[in-house]
Amino acid sequence: MKKLFKITTPEGLHARPAALLVTAVTPFECEVQLTYKEKSVNLKSIMGVMAQGIAPESIVEISAEGPDAEQLFQTVTELIVSKGIGEEC
Repeated sequence: MKKLFKITTPEGLHARPAALLVTAVTPFECEVQLTYKEKSVNLKSIMGVMAQGIAPESIVEISAEGPDAEQLFQTVTELIVSKGIGEEC
């Protein structure tokens, strides 16, 4: 399962929103990846997400596989939109 998101925060995906995302997905069982510029990292790793250097207006892909992937996407989509991190593409 995959979804695209456009990062809309003026600072890009910096420490605070990255930490919110990592904290939100960590309890889920499934494997979850964040892909930006053809490089994928584990979305449960704050260091991996921060190392991506995701700029404002960037498109990222989040992919998840596992028994709770659907619920994970509901949580991630709600968080990204409600916290003003970005929007679903």
